[in-house]
Amino acid sequence: MFAAWRGMTLKTLIKRYFCSIADYKSALKALHSLQSNAEYLNLSTRKNWNNSYKLYDTEKYLLRTAITLEKLDTLSVIHVAGTKGKGSSCAYAEAILREHGYSTGFYSSPHLVTIRERIKINGQPISESLFTEYFWKIYKKLKDAKEHEFDMPTYFNFLTILMFNIFLDLNIDVAVIEVGIGGLKDCTNIVRNPVCVGITSLALDHTSLLGTTLEDIAYQKSGIFKPNTIAFSVPQHPRAMEVLEKRAVEENCTLHVVPPFEDYKWENLSPILKIRNSVQQQNASLAIQMATAWITSKTNKRSSVTHNILNTSECINRHMDKIATGLSSCKWAGRMQILETTVASFYLDGAHTIESIQCCISWFNNVTSGSGKKNILIFNVSGKRDSKSLLTLIKSLQFEKAYFVPNYAGIKTVDDEANHYLSIESQVQCSKNAEFWGAGSVVANTVSEVLQEIKKDNLKLQFNYNDDEKYQVLVTGSLHLVGAVLAILDPNLTMTTQF
Repeated sequence: MFAAWRGMTLKTLIKRYFCSIADYKSALKALHSLQSNAEYLNLSTRKNWNNSYKLYDTEKYLLRTAITLEKLDTLSVIHVAGTKGKGSSCAYAEAILREHGYSTGFYSSPHLVTIRERIKINGQPISESLFTEYFWKIYKKLKDAKEHEFDMPTYFNFLTILMFNIFLDLNIDVAVIEVGIGGLKDCTNIVRNPVCVGITSLALDHTSLLGTTLEDIAYQKSGIFKPNTIAFSVPQHPRAMEVLEKRAVEENCTLHVVPPFEDYKWENLSPILKIRNSVQQQNASLAIQMATAWITSKTNKRSSVTHNILNTSECINRHMDKIATGLSSCKWAGRMQILETTVASFYLDGAHTIESIQCCISWFNNVTSGSGKKNILIFNVSGKRDSKSLLTLIKSLQFEKAYFVPNYAGIKTVDDEANHYLSIESQVQCSKNAEFWGAGSVVANTVSEVLQEIKKDNLKLQFNYNDDEKYQVLVTGSLHLVGAVLAILDPNLTMTTQF
């Protein structure tokens, strides 16, 4: 079951155990010295985004770490792209596969609290010692092989190369890989023969890079389609689906639209499932199809694609109990998550597009009393997103108070340090958001300040009015903001809190 740890010697374990925290801190500082996602996106244009050099660079850097494309082909991959829900779909698929006894690797972005969340082995973030050991090994190889001063991968590209090295060395059974941005030119698309691929809900995002129409977005996302691979998609807008279907034919890739969640025959297993939201049900259905397609391919390698699809249906029916257990055990923080504290009920959702904010509003209305009397908003956006459009929609929820704060926890941990410098730039945007919001808006410097103020207000209410009704706090606009809140409420992502 735990093939990922085969061959690990006692000497290696001891070495990792005694790896100092100082080395981990140094590794994070070195990582943050590479060009960040924010810097990369600011400097990128749609024209240079579509150049092929990014995948060429990824191959070049992989070779410098002794990974050829042929060696990479030995990694069994499920590859997922999309605008909304790709992380959730990957998390559900990984949980299902782990429940079936396979050793798993899971690569996702962004992280919420610690960088190590991006690379998981058997559902757990890699340890500080493992991260440190592999970071310096890969960093040194790449630095020693530099041909010029700027010949180093960017932040995300480096982590991708790090991930491939770890997954291959630990000999995992299956790697579930989430695309970073787009699909066609994303550095994760160096994978040549995934077992299956998935496309989650498509909408307009990163339009300066991917295009301004749904058709443009669909074209970029379908770039992960590969010959003789099974592709699954959730239902899409007809314009987007037309592009996906055309691209599937061009790439000789078999495309299937996943069934509604209610079509699965859960029978007496439905009580253990906690997936009530329709968006998450859609993501779960995609995960079921991808995971069972992978399991089927594992046992029917010589079968045709059509035969494997039929076997996938049989596999689903045969293993409904393990699928249900896998789904119910999946922990995916920050996405339509409710975290209860003595001070407030926190509703955490990293929605950052028009469509995802609309889903967030619907979810919040469904799971709260609907009264704005005790509603509080904590909001920020990342990058150059149109915050006014998002706030216009959110205003319908009638908040008593709205806090606008940078994605900075303010607790001075190693992982939070890099956010401090970004928070200075974000202050201007926070002030603009507060001005647009109007009455009841508050600008804060750190998330810690906001949470402490909410706690004080709650104590005043209880003392003066004997009011035991808790605040309902919605945190949205950015996954980085949600991560800053969780860094205080639940730093180990246990889905519980002592706040």
